[in-house]
Amino acid sequence: MTKLGVNIDHVATVRQARQTNEPDPVWAAAMAQLGGADCITVHLREDRRHIQDRDVHVLKQTVSCKLNLECAVIPEMLDIACQIRPNQVCLVPERREEVTTEGGLDVVGNEHKVKQAIEQLRTAGIRISLFIDPRADQINAAAQLGAHAIEIHTGCYANACGENQDKELSKIALAAEHGTKAELEVHAGHGLTYDNVRPVAMVPGVSELNIGHSIVSRSIFVGLENAVREMKRLVSAHR
Repeated sequence: MTKLGVNIDHVATVRQARQTNEPDPVWAAAMAQLGGADCITVHLREDRRHIQDRDVHVLKQTVSCKLNLECAVIPEMLDIACQIRPNQVCLVPERREEVTTEGGLDVVGNEHKVKQAIEQLRTAGIRISLFIDPRADQINAAAQLGAHAIEIHTGCYANACGENQDKELSKIALAAEHGTKAELEVHAGHGLTYDNVRPVAMVPGVSELNIGHSIVSRSIFVGLENAVREMKRLVSAHR
């Protein structure tokens, strides 16, 4: 079965829109776990546009499933990660002007920087994932540098239609196969919804999907626990 990681960043986005204390992403994590989430994912961005340092600290103390911290490959974030010690850190690219993460981390073009980050996180006893595009060279680099897992960027698949979507799904499938052969745990995520998730969940080798915006959006109408439970049913069906 494919596991479900629930990204709760957008709960914090609503809170930060009014600079208040609600809705609390810590509560959201608890509801997501009641709905069957196997992992809670948060992205602590350099500009702190949604998730705050306090959130990550409290989540570390309260989340009973896997806590996955997404962060950029910069000293400040790596130091915070080593202090908090989540179960996993997923290294992602980050640009101030983007609305959300656009594309995967260029491991090949930043090999020295990524290698140092992996070594620092490994020393702290933290499992490392790299958010990358479905490309063989990026997968090879991730394996060579000592990552434990990769998360395949599914944004191009999510934005495509018809035959183009089929082509993007094939790229994901090939990447998952390549990652598995490289002895990496393979995850996937970005732009996945209730309408497009099943084909990705059925890809052999993909063990976990990280989904946020679609689940949080649906929770407005059905509640977060129910929204997670509905997505869990879609992603965990037997292949």
